Amino acid sequence: MASTGAAAVALGLCVLAAPEIIVGTIIVLGVVVVAAAIHDALEVHELRHRYAEEAGDTSGTTQTLGAAEGNRKPERAPEEQGAPPPVPPLPVGRSRHPHCEPVPVPRASKDVAHNACADSFPPNRYPGMDVSVNGIRFDALQVGARVLWEIKTHRFDTYNGFIQEQELAKELVQLSKERDTAIDCGYDFVVGVSTEAHRDALLKQESNFTIVVTGCQR
Repeated sequence: MASTGAAAVALGLCVLAAPEIIVGTIIVLGVVVVAAAIHDALEVHELRHRYAEEAGDTSGTTQTLGAAEGNRKPERAPEEQGAPPPVPPLPVGRSRHPHCEPVPVPRASKDVAHNACADSFPPNRYPGMDVSVNGIRFDALQVGARVLWEIKTHRFDTYNGFIQEQELAKELVQLSKERDTAIDCGYDFVVGVSTEAHRDALLKQESNFTIVVTGCQR
């Protein structure tokens, strides 16, 4: 290299020897040319490093955003944001269940003696009417008490053994269903029968019934 100061030559060779510069033969004709070449080489070197750094930052940012997106919890609906979690409804008391409210309905039986006993003996809160509770009919709801009644007025003791067995089997199905409904709705359940023999026969089959002898005549 000609007409060039020792410092300029050393600096030019150091920079131009970098791997970013294409290997080749460079002929420098003067200090100005050497300075220009060094300036250009420095710019190329700086630009390439800047590009590499920016590329690395972008890649890292992309990965970070991707991880954040993957870990992000599902957003709540706008109307739910800031609101407390829903609370399950409170259980409804059995005595306040709408189906357990006593509803007077027309008499199912047309037996005058039976209906008169159902009205007078408990006595019935709704004279001349049956009472429906949760879809089950009862002969009476006692005045001033949560007691549902089923009244039986036939003369059980006058039936022969076969008829008594048939009658008991039928009554046990009916009375068990009525008792379960009454208890589920918070009522007591009482069976009224006309004779001691009828009461004893029922209690022999089911001792948990509450059975009262009404003495109602037919």
